[in-house]
Amino acid sequence: MKAQKIVVLGGTGFVGRHLVPRLQRDGHTIVVLSRNREQHRELAVLPRVSVVNADVYAAASLGRHLAGADAAINLIGILNERGSNGRGFHKAHVEATQTLIAACVTAGVPRLLQMSALRAGEGESFYLKTRGEAEECVKAAPLAWTIFQPSVIFGPHDGLFFRFAPLLRVAALLPLARAQAKFAPVYVRDVAEAFARALAHPHTAGRVYELAGPRTIELGELVRWTAHMIGKRRLIVPLPDALGAVQARIGEWLPGKPISRDNFRSLKLDSIARADGLAALGIIATPMEAVIPALLAGDGHQRHLDRLRTGA
Repeated sequence: MKAQKIVVLGGTGFVGRHLVPRLQRDGHTIVVLSRNREQHRELAVLPRVSVVNADVYAAASLGRHLAGADAAINLIGILNERGSNGRGFHKAHVEATQTLIAACVTAGVPRLLQMSALRAGEGESFYLKTRGEAEECVKAAPLAWTIFQPSVIFGPHDGLFFRFAPLLRVAALLPLARAQAKFAPVYVRDVAEAFARALAHPHTAGRVYELAGPRTIELGELVRWTAHMIGKRRLIVPLPDALGAVQARIGEWLPGKPISRDNFRSLKLDSIARADGLAALGIIATPMEAVIPALLAGDGHQRHLDRLRTGA
């Protein structure tokens, strides 16, 4: 496989921290654009990887960084926004994508890999609506594009199991909005592998890949399983939608924003793949049972060591 120069937007986030080392192992040269490169030195120490300060919303600056690149990867995305008018989602998903497409065309970058989400463009949530709008921009672009639509992504310090585990360690009872919502959690390293294989195979251009794990699970069941994995017996109380909406409104003001009104709207749609994109790329999906128990156990061990160090 030919080594390429790849520019990654959003490469310091959850998926990017796994994707960049994966691409580096294939011999590629990677430029990661970041708002603050000093906070991400762990990526910069990798061979052929550079992390540079950049404003991804400034077309001229973006174009300079894209000069001579063979491909761009757009991982920019947010799950919550300040306010509730969708403006933050539109900027992160649609405006950033439009700016990137224009910069790629100007710089002569032929290839674009775009992160999206299952059910993009459907439902009431700004998150899914703007993901869908971004996809339409990509599909209309004069580029060799590939779009990835993952279900909820799990892995070390994810926003799923590692969001619920701390709550379950202290709360004997957990009210849960949209407990019946269904997911097919997909492993972050499988998602990274999908991007890497798409880069290596030109026939993936012009295709959309739905990425999901091997198990479909309801949110309530997932939370109960998480409690079991950390050795806690907890009562999970499914909330009717009227109360779930109230919980979402309150959750927007809590530390870490465990749930927001837009999250609640997203949960009205099941995040289940209709086609096996991982299999189409020759990837065997990793079950969450093979990864999460050890990660949660390690997280608990680390918390114990931290308490011993601080005397707490």
